[in-house]
Amino acid sequence: MLRDELVANEAEKPESNHTALLARMLERGNLQRALKRVRQNQGAPGIDGMTVDELPGHLRHHWPEIRAQLEAGCYCPQPVKRVEIEKQDGKKRPLGIPTVTDRFIQQAIAQVVQEQWEPHFHPQSYGFRPGRSAHQAVREIQAQIRDGYRSRGGHGH
Repeated sequence: MLRDELVANEAEKPESNHTALLARMLERGNLQRALKRVRQNQGAPGIDGMTVDELPGHLRHHWPEIRAQLEAGCYCPQPVKRVEIEKQDGKKRPLGIPTVTDRFIQQAIAQVVQEQWEPHFHPQSYGFRPGRSAHQAVREIQAQIRDGYRSRGGHGH
């Protein structure tokens, strides 16, 4: 039912919904939280070589231009820097590193999307959720087993 309501709302006024989400993404408080998060996460520079510590100065000089591109729908992220990291078994795994500017924009978007959708997820859903981990999922399953939960025809919840 939720899906049908969302589709109906989007069909009525897709432009206003897009504009409202973009406005929330560009709110000063949301952008400040995104910048703080990107700086806390650290991470290697992308193809432009900019570090997370250089990002605030870069944004001070270039934010009006970046914001205008985002509002016009013509912002183009930089290519992702490709590196290989070694796994425990000795093999290598490819990793893509966006520029810190693109990570900042991604974080600002993710915060708005997360705020909108997080309340709709099942309480026992753990995948890719803030403040949740695979270890917590395993503990939840172990607790259910201890409490007598059976998935097929058994007793319990």
